Amino acid sequence: MKLRLSIILILLFNVLLSQEKKIIQIIEAGSFDKNELDLPGANILKKNNDIRVHLLHDGMDIWSNYALFYKKNNSFKAKGDVVVKQGDSIELYSEKLEYDGNSRKIIAEKNVIFKNNNTTLITQILYHDRDLKEIYFEKGGVIKDSTNTIKSTQGKYFLENSKYEFNKRVNVYNDDSDIKSIKLDYYSDSEKVFFYGPTVITGQDYRIFSENGFYNTKKKKGFFNTKAKIEYSNRTLKGDSLKFDDLKKYASGKNNVTIIDTINKTIIKGDFAEIFKELDSAMITKNSYAIKLLEKDSLFIKADTLFAVGPDENRIIKGRYHVKFFKNNMSGKSDKFIMNQKNGLIKLLRNKLSKREQQILTSKEISKQNPVIWNGESQMSGDEIHIIRNINTNRLDSLKILNNAFVIEKDSFGIDNYNQMKGIDLFGKFKDDELEKIRLDRNTEMIYYLYDEESKELIGIDKAICSSILMTINNNKIDEIIFYTNPEGKVYPEKELEINEKILNGFNWRIDEKILNKENLINN
Repeated sequence: MKLRLSIILILLFNVLLSQEKKIIQIIEAGSFDKNELDLPGANILKKNNDIRVHLLHDGMDIWSNYALFYKKNNSFKAKGDVVVKQGDSIELYSEKLEYDGNSRKIIAEKNVIFKNNNTTLITQILYHDRDLKEIYFEKGGVIKDSTNTIKSTQGKYFLENSKYEFNKRVNVYNDDSDIKSIKLDYYSDSEKVFFYGPTVITGQDYRIFSENGFYNTKKKKGFFNTKAKIEYSNRTLKGDSLKFDDLKKYASGKNNVTIIDTINKTIIKGDFAEIFKELDSAMITKNSYAIKLLEKDSLFIKADTLFAVGPDENRIIKGRYHVKFFKNNMSGKSDKFIMNQKNGLIKLLRNKLSKREQQILTSKEISKQNPVIWNGESQMSGDEIHIIRNINTNRLDSLKILNNAFVIEKDSFGIDNYNQMKGIDLFGKFKDDELEKIRLDRNTEMIYYLYDEESKELIGIDKAICSSILMTINNNKIDEIIFYTNPEGKVYPEKELEINEKILNGFNWRIDEKILNKENLINN
C-alpha cells in the first residue's frame, strides 16, 4: 500500500507541476495595479525606472513596458518595446503582443521582427502557434538570412524543419539571382527553393522559367520541369526536365529537348542535351535533329549526336553517325556533317576509309558509303559534299561535290533506264533556293537516253566522254546538257549495248534511302 500511495503522490505531483508550467508567471514589474471598472480581471503591470514588465510561460520570456495580465484566462496583452525570447535561437520584437497561455498562441503587431538562428522575419502582424511550432503572416513580410532576402504577401514558417511556405507573390533575391514565383517553399537552413507555380529565376547571364522544380540559392544549381525553359548565352534550352549549375556553367535537358539559337536562326531537338557555357558548346543526342531557318524554307538535319561549338559569331554545328537532311525538293545522307554559321558552309562527309577498305572495296561499295543528295529527280554523290549558304540573303548559294562526283537521274520513260554523269568534281548553283545549274569537271563520262520529242520513242543511248559537262535544271529535272573541250561520243541503239554497258563504273541507285519529307526524317 505504501508503495502504491507513493506512486500516486509522485504522479499527482507531476500533474500539478505540469499544470503549474502552463500558468503564466509574473517575474517582475515596476508597478502592479488593478482597475476593475475599466479593466475588469486584469492585473495592470507597468515599467518603472529600470524595471520592465517580465512574464514567463513554459520556457518563453516576455518583456514589455506595459502589460494587462488576466490570471483567470491565463493570458496577457503587452505593448511598448515587446521582447520575446525562447531558448537560444528564437527572438521576437514588436510594439504590441497578445498571448493566450492555454492555446499557446501569439499575435504580434506593429514593427514585428522575428529571429530564428540566422533568419530574420520583418512584418506588421505575425501569428505564432507554439504547439504547432508555426509562424505565419498575411499582410506582407520580408525574410533575410545569410544569403537571401525574401518578400511575400503572405507566408508560413515551420520551426521544426526551418521551412517557409509562400502562396502569393513571392520574391527571393540576392546579389547573384532573383526568383519571382506564385507559390514556393524555402528552407532557411539549406537555402533551397522548391516552387509549385509559374516561376522566373534571373541570374547575371541567364533566365530560367518553370512551373515546378527546385533551386539551391547557395550552390546556384537546380532542377526544373513543367514548362521548363533556360535562356542561357543567347541560347534557349527547353525540355520536360532541365538541370542547371551556374558555378559549373552547365545546363542539361531530358525528353523533348529543344535548343534555340536566335542569333544564328538554328533549332536543335532531341531527348538529351548538354550546354557547356565556358566551352561555348552544346551537345544533343537521342532522336536529335537540327532545323536551319532559311529565307524561304527550313533545312532539317538529323544525326545520332549533334554538337554546337563556338561563340555566337562563329558557331559550328556538327553531326555524327547516320546523318540525314531534308529541305523542299532536296534531301541527303552522310556519315557526318559540319555546318559553319559564319561562312554558311555545310559539309557532308564520309567516315575515313581504312587502307584495307580502300584496297578491297569496289567503286560501287564505296559509292554506297559516300554522302548522297537527291535534288528533285536527280541523285548526286561523291566523297565529300559542300552546300554553301549566302550569309547575307540566308538562301542556298552553291553546291560542290569533291572527288568521285556522280549524278544519276531515272529515265522518265524507260523502266530500268538511268541517265548518268560522272566526273572528278561537281559544282552547282542555286537560284531562289532551287538548284539551277550543275557542272561536272575532269574525266567526265555520260550515259543518256535520247527520245523523239513528238513520239517519245527511244532514239538511242548517248555515251560520251569530255573534260566538262554543264547541265541546266528545270522543274527539278535535267533539261539541257552541254559538253566542253573535245567531247567524244556515240549514240547506240539500245539493243547493241549489254546491261553492264548501260551503267558507269561506281553506279549505285540509292532511291530506297531517299528522305521524302521532314516527318520521314524525324521519325526514322
